[in-house]
Amino acid sequence: MELFNSALGRNITFVRPAYFIVGGFVGVPNVIYFYVFLFITYVVSVVGNSIVMIVIVMDHNLRTPKYIVVFNLALADILHSTALLPKVLDIFLFNHQKISYNECLTVMFFCFMSFSMQALNLVALSYDRLIAIIYPLHYQVKVTHKLMFSLVGAFWAFVIILVLHAVSLITRLSFCKSVLINSYYCDHGPVYRLACNDVTPSFIIAVISIASVLWIPLIFILASYCCIGYALTKISTAQERIKACKTCTSHLSLVAMNFLPVIFVYRFGGTIHPNARIINLSLTAVLPPMLNPIVYVLQTKEIKASVKKLMKIRRQPKIGP
Repeated sequence: MELFNSALGRNITFVRPAYFIVGGFVGVPNVIYFYVFLFITYVVSVVGNSIVMIVIVMDHNLRTPKYIVVFNLALADILHSTALLPKVLDIFLFNHQKISYNECLTVMFFCFMSFSMQALNLVALSYDRLIAIIYPLHYQVKVTHKLMFSLVGAFWAFVIILVLHAVSLITRLSFCKSVLINSYYCDHGPVYRLACNDVTPSFIIAVISIASVLWIPLIFILASYCCIGYALTKISTAQERIKACKTCTSHLSLVAMNFLPVIFVYRFGGTIHPNARIINLSLTAVLPPMLNPIVYVLQTKEIKASVKKLMKIRRQPKIGP
């Protein structure tokens, strides 16, 4: 704790700029088409996730522990898209590349909070699938509404504390050199690297954050599916194994869409052109919130049946007295 509080209690003056300059997407040909794509992505993400949330609220059959997490994932997707994309479009489409210091930290907080919740929601869903397949007869006892509400609430509390700590450490930095952020938004890493005093606490919290919301969740999910795979080998008939596998396809699709692009960018980002890295990072951030509701509507039998039922009720003519 001494490392993180080294500046507290001392008479230290921090140099904080009035604004930062977001410098992504410089020299990208025909970039206007990419901005249009980002706008379409935002609209589809908000509409799609809103539909998923409305369907879960309106259909009593979907008020199960699993769909508490699905609802929370849709909420996190909307928060992430809304925190990120409107500001990105305002910065580059309308050439408002200057962003105030406080606004930059606010955008950073909400972007990283919602991104972290996306990953942790997938952990909760993997736990749900693990219990459903390994202990099918005890599922309703082991996976309850109280457990899922507690798990989701604990994830929110953990993420808020973690991200608040990371953002608060930015306020302990002095920016006496450049204010040009080499990213497409107020990204934590590019911002703290601009500081001219000791950035060790920010570096440590960045490592802890990446481990907490990327590597540890991914390891847990992979371990849970190893257990699921072992349990499937114990099922006697192929038909039952296929049926059990189908219950995991939507979750596996979400895991692949959310984790693989991020891992690719962090693994190979230093070897590609800066503009290509920034575009890949932006796609990694905006595509999963758009595709998540599409995957759940297309691959989840319960939601498909619920959407069809609600549409059928809506189309039925009302008979007057």
